[in-house]
Amino acid sequence: MNPILALNYETAIESLGTDYYDDVVAAEFPQQILRFRNDDLLIQLGLDPTEVSDADFAEAFGKFANPAHPFLALRYHGYQFGEYNPGLGDGRGFLYGQVRDINEELYDFGTKGSGRTPYSRGGDGMLTLKGGVREVLAAEALHQMGVRTSRCLSLVETGLDLWRGDEPSPTRSSVMVRFSRSHIRFGTFERLNYLKRPDLIQKLLDHVIAYYYGHLTKLESGDRYAKFYTELVQRVAELVAQWMSVGFCHAVLNTDNMSITGESFDYGPYAFLPTYNPDFTAAYFDHYGRYSYGNQPGICKLNLELLQQPLSAVIDAKVMTEALAQFEGYYFPYYKQLMLQKLGLEGETTPARDELLVATLQLLADTQVGYHQFFYDLSRAFQLRWQQDLNSILNETELMPEIVSNAGYQKWLQLYHQVLSELPAVELEAVDRLLTRSNPQTILLRPQIEAIWEPIAQANDWEPFNSLLEKIRSGK
Repeated sequence: MNPILALNYETAIESLGTDYYDDVVAAEFPQQILRFRNDDLLIQLGLDPTEVSDADFAEAFGKFANPAHPFLALRYHGYQFGEYNPGLGDGRGFLYGQVRDINEELYDFGTKGSGRTPYSRGGDGMLTLKGGVREVLAAEALHQMGVRTSRCLSLVETGLDLWRGDEPSPTRSSVMVRFSRSHIRFGTFERLNYLKRPDLIQKLLDHVIAYYYGHLTKLESGDRYAKFYTELVQRVAELVAQWMSVGFCHAVLNTDNMSITGESFDYGPYAFLPTYNPDFTAAYFDHYGRYSYGNQPGICKLNLELLQQPLSAVIDAKVMTEALAQFEGYYFPYYKQLMLQKLGLEGETTPARDELLVATLQLLADTQVGYHQFFYDLSRAFQLRWQQDLNSILNETELMPEIVSNAGYQKWLQLYHQVLSELPAVELEAVDRLLTRSNPQTILLRPQIEAIWEPIAQANDWEPFNSLLEKIRSGK
């Protein structure tokens, strides 16, 4: 028996009824070559990785052997680059199944690249192998950095040639399986509002609270709904703070890419910042920078505001307005906390620490040194004597020639020294550990991704990909 097929699949979404999805079948592929398997997730599901073969993955997620339940293409709409689009839905994937992990939390297996559905809009429903590789890398990197993210369970190459305008074609095809808390999106609710079905909105909201906000079910219905929206605002604000601190630009923050659980997912043309630039835009088609790095907090807040339209069928509009007004109150303290950790500092903020953070971002903006390299070099070079000797800070790093002549460097240097001087000497080793933990060496800048894709494309050499994954997972 295939252990993946033998999992205890649940019918949570299916039990909602066919107002929310369409039954679909998977495409048939000429090959099933497993290129990535996530054994960590098998353990989370209570499976022994040594008892799950590569052939088991290929059977389940390449041949799509049916685990005795239908595959569901979920229905949703969404605001795409500010314009409402009622023609959306799962166009190249479906909900393969839902299972509990060892903590009894419900998770989805969602496919990407598994063929046409009623929502493919003329597309082939396929995923390029490069697109699959990129999403595997993004999800694992973000997970390692502490971002609340979906992850990839598997990537299977399928043997088809695909034609794409943004990749050299023909290019290879794949099916990726995403492991996520939920594939219910802001746009799932927006579709029901478009259809003028407040009854289905309430039914879906009750489902979401029961499965993903279970601690709220003991409250009275009015309080339960209000608390749900307030908690969603907090989850999204903190998620964006995580993106911003690790220098991640999602690139396509349409409402159909916003999860109702406040989890990050669906990584297409994403990019990590090369240098600190709030105007940095990852998607080549985002001509006006709507989803630029610096716009991400505001866009996510706007998406939460747009979600109020369908939710107002159930939740008092004034209550949601008051809850959304707390967005910055959740975002800024958490962002500040995460950024100070990148400087090795934990605990309560102080005026000096606030000033240091401002000076750090200004220095990065003015010098345009590598965003990630700055923090990594800080962690690698840190010495206990920095507390006593201001001039020893960063003086042996490659960054020094690039930043020492900047007008803001001396201010930053004095502030960092001041903050270190305020710490008890016994806490300096904790600074060292926090710097190391918060600033990995391996960051997925675009040249690195291209460098591991080239040997795959030219010689089917997967060693650089596997090596990069190992570095990411080890935090090195």
